[in-house]
Amino acid sequence: MSSNVSQSYPYSSETEAGRAARVADLIAARPGLDATLAAETSPLDHADRSWTWKCPTKGCAGLLHVAGYAREKHALFVICDGTCAKTFLR
Repeated sequence: MSSNVSQSYPYSSETEAGRAARVADLIAARPGLDATLAAETSPLDHADRSWTWKCPTKGCAGLLHVAGYAREKHALFVICDGTCAKTFLR
């Protein structure tokens, strides 16, 4: 399967508590991320689990964690916990 196709499918899932803790850690570690999330996302609906994806950035071994719904597009706003430190819409 090509990497473009495989990136469309979730890699794994995490509990809501795990997702929230990981996103909070990323916000604390990255200056300005809290402002970006406040401006570009709306809160998630309650769910027991959330999907994670492998980061599509070449050379980054991070996972993408859901941080909220994108305000401008019909998508999930995700944050990479790896070295690239990028955000994406899924």
